[in-house]
Amino acid sequence: MTHPVPLLALSLLLLSGCQSLSADDHQAAVAQAQQQLPAWQPQANSNQAVAAMTLTDLFSDPQLDALIAQARQANPSLQQALLTLQISYAQQQQSVADRLPSASLGVSRSDHEDNGSGASAELNVSWELDLWRKLADADSAAKLSVASSEASWQQAQDLLVANVIRGYLDYQQQAQLLQVEQQRLQLLQSNEAVILSRYRSGLGDLQALDNAKTSTASSQATLARYQQQLANSGRALQQLLGSNQFSLGAEAEPAVAALAKPGFPAIKQPLLSLPQQDLSRRPDLQAAYLNTQAAYYQSKVAYKSMLPSISLQAALSDSGRNLSDALFVSPAWSLLGQLTAPLYQGGKLKAAAEIAELQSAQRYWQYRENLLAAVLEVDAALDNERNLSKQLSHLTTAVQSAQRSSANYQQKYRQGLVDIVELLSVQQQPFDLASQQIQAQHNHLSNRIDLGLALGLGAPQ
Repeated sequence: MTHPVPLLALSLLLLSGCQSLSADDHQAAVAQAQQQLPAWQPQANSNQAVAAMTLTDLFSDPQLDALIAQARQANPSLQQALLTLQISYAQQQQSVADRLPSASLGVSRSDHEDNGSGASAELNVSWELDLWRKLADADSAAKLSVASSEASWQQAQDLLVANVIRGYLDYQQQAQLLQVEQQRLQLLQSNEAVILSRYRSGLGDLQALDNAKTSTASSQATLARYQQQLANSGRALQQLLGSNQFSLGAEAEPAVAALAKPGFPAIKQPLLSLPQQDLSRRPDLQAAYLNTQAAYYQSKVAYKSMLPSISLQAALSDSGRNLSDALFVSPAWSLLGQLTAPLYQGGKLKAAAEIAELQSAQRYWQYRENLLAAVLEVDAALDNERNLSKQLSHLTTAVQSAQRSSANYQQKYRQGLVDIVELLSVQQQPFDLASQQIQAQHNHLSNRIDLGLALGLGAPQ
């Protein structure tokens, strides 16, 4: 007859070997993925680049700093993320408690018709020996989960700061577009008044007057659209700030009233060659990596749940006719050592171990996916930086040329060399190009925030 103890020992040895192999494979896979973290060189046209550690290092704007501070204090989503982090701290404390002895005290009193009254008390202390380091692995998994939650909390702060800056830039864009359209409308209304006066004097025709009215009405419709976009942008910014107790007019708070004055803040491009500005600083990658480590320890816990467990239990008990006599006046003690091993649960524990192992592999591929997305984000932001810089340069030249052409055509119109249709067409170009220039500048500055965020620049501590 085969003795069960050598078989059990052999099974434990084989299982330990499988776990060691799984650990080596996991560490090698993660190390291979981390080697893909690139270090970019500074761009040739980055003469305005700065060595930044946070997003706020890229600009100097007191109003924007005040908005960011307000958002970090009152944004509802950020406060929910903070509570999630605090919950993870409490959950980690539960895993610590599993490794400590537990004690319970029970006191009871009974009354019997024949035997009278009696009382009893019992104190139990139990402790599970962490023979296979299952509880230690569970504690390690919990600590890594907390570290992942801390990285996610940092990511939430980073995204909030970036979104506030983007919201600020969008509001400034809408305000400038509105200002350009107002200038266009003033010019068109002035032209319409002149044409109407000439028509009443018999010097113009009805077609010229209709063209002028068409251009004026079109500009008025565009102006109404910009006003609505400006209001929507203000409400979006209020949502980020977590407050609706201010307006964006002259009666607003100082930090918000400045928004009514159009003008983009100067946002510089972050350097790309500093060690502090590689992808390892990104909190989303940190969280994804820590999740792979936590899932690995959780898979070890699942496998070790199939192994025997040893627990110790000590008890003190006493009884008496009243409660004071039962509180351990002359207690009886007992000590129990218990060895339990799962024999058959229909494959439940084995399936749980396989699920945990698959989840560990899934976390690893999620990390690879996040890493690839991060690399592509930086590449896309760099391409946008180059292309948007070229667009701005060409648009600046185009605006200057259009302004000169408009002035020349206005002079020719006064001399009777061109008609009103040609003049109105040429006068539209400076305003159209100015709007394009504002939009391109907004995209350029927003892209620098995206680049900084992609490189790991985030909220100041």
